[in-house]
Amino acid sequence: MWPSVEVPRAEPRPEAGPQGVGSRRSSNISKLPAPAPAVTRELPSFSNSRLNSAIPVPSSPNEVGRRLGTMTRAGMERWRDRLALVTGASGGIGAAVARALVQQGLKVVGCARTVGNIEELAAECKSAGYPGTLIPYRCDLSNEEDILSMFSAVRSQHSGVDICINNAGMARPDSLLSGSTSGWKDMFNVNVLALSICTREAYQSMKERNVDDGHIININSMCGHRVPPQSVIHFYSATKYAVTALTEGLRQELLEAQTHIRATCISPGLVETQFAFKLYDKDPREAAATYEHIKCLRPEDVAEAVIYVLSTPPHVQVGDIQMRPTEQVT
Repeated sequence: MWPSVEVPRAEPRPEAGPQGVGSRRSSNISKLPAPAPAVTRELPSFSNSRLNSAIPVPSSPNEVGRRLGTMTRAGMERWRDRLALVTGASGGIGAAVARALVQQGLKVVGCARTVGNIEELAAECKSAGYPGTLIPYRCDLSNEEDILSMFSAVRSQHSGVDICINNAGMARPDSLLSGSTSGWKDMFNVNVLALSICTREAYQSMKERNVDDGHIININSMCGHRVPPQSVIHFYSATKYAVTALTEGLRQELLEAQTHIRATCISPGLVETQFAFKLYDKDPREAAATYEHIKCLRPEDVAEAVIYVLSTPPHVQVGDIQMRPTEQVT
């Protein structure tokens, strides 16, 4: 019914092994004599004081053994070592997407208002031996100056953004008849304006570097395609209808600009995150009941959809993936 919002949530720790992905040097690993010497790849870090240093991923004989039986997802090879920005990466869907991209060998800037959870996730990815890197960044997406500063840091230290995952979202229990103006503004600022600012800056980053195969993915919601009969969701649903329109408008403008940059919406139904606990912050029992009556989607299910979209051939543009739990009625 609703997607995740930027609320910290503990995610299962990834385990190294067959569920991981291959090293960016997997084609040469099998030729190395055993034991292989330890090698550390030094990755550049942001100089911005709010940005934590990129955590280098060491290679060792033990890691080589873990990676030999793993492979990068077909179609994801071209994204290896390129940079993806994931907003709202401190928990829920954003954290799952960030982890999945690191598993596929990307450099990922994960941003949120608080970065403690992202730092923990970066350490988990390093410990698991994933070939990518997660770079935590503290950014208040309701503040345009924060967003512009983040893109400037990415530009100066890592050239720019190749993939932008607009995941951050916000919900407030403010109905149309009695809701607060401040609650409406909070939702609009994050769900619509921040998404649009990040989209604009990501496109400019691609354009100035002649990147013609970038991808912008908006994590939308089934609420962006139908209005649930619940008053606390109505304004939130309106912001998600805006995301549906913005994604299609973006696709048209990218085509008019004669680029091959793609735009995609992913619209999940009910995902088991901390979303309901934020929405029903004064009624935790109601929040818990939201996830108890059916088997919900997991954040990893949405992350899998993101990987699928990115792995399609450059001539294929997926416009929208609508996904909901099998048992969800509306």
